[in-house]
Amino acid sequence: MKHNIRRRLACAIASVLTSIAVPAWAEPSGEISSPIVVKGETEFEAIYGRLSGGPDSGEDILRLEASHSVSDRLRLAIRTEIERPRGGPRDLEAVSFEAIYDLGRVGGIDVGLYGEYENVLHGRDQLEAKLLLERRAGPFDAKLNLIAAKPLMAGDPLEFGYAASADVEAISELRLGVAAFGGLGSTDRFLNRADHYVGPVVKTEIEGLGPELEIEAGYLFALGKARDDSDGQFRLVVEMEF
Repeated sequence: MKHNIRRRLACAIASVLTSIAVPAWAEPSGEISSPIVVKGETEFEAIYGRLSGGPDSGEDILRLEASHSVSDRLRLAIRTEIERPRGGPRDLEAVSFEAIYDLGRVGGIDVGLYGEYENVLHGRDQLEAKLLLERRAGPFDAKLNLIAAKPLMAGDPLEFGYAASADVEAISELRLGVAAFGGLGSTDRFLNRADHYVGPVVKTEIEGLGPELEIEAGYLFALGKARDDSDGQFRLVVEMEF
């Protein structure tokens, strides 16, 4: 009897740790990073996401980031993540340190590398790397982030994912498009059933305030494994550039 109780307790703890280790990019409240770096540019960004429908309905997360381009190639940033589980209080979950290095343009596509160290306050710290790709052609803009993440614990597999967007200028300062986030499996099981979110987004810019203000709003529908927990997520991004 005691052996069974211990075994069940161990399984429960393992389940909690596994849920903690799920990479943040699996949620559509993450950032879709551009590889383009502009020297001297300072940026403040807030990303808010709230799940709707399913057992996780009402859970939300707020990501706050400050970044500065120290050269025409390198941008450094610090980010905090504040989460609120369903029916619970808001809590600071992680602090991250990021860097983007602009590799330039190859065949009409801007290419960059992203590195991040995430200090998780209630779980395992994590390293994350991204290949950043962006294609601009007139009013059209498309971004693709290919992601690899590794919790800092021996034996944990390397996790893969993606974040992508495509939008076009509809009228002056108004852009319409689509965004997508999801997992691609791991070194243990590549292209397994994973969380995916995809849906429409609207973007606009407000000028004349001094700093340039960009606002993005959308609703991303849950697909794949994400359907087990929610129907989708409302996404709001507010970005201020100096």
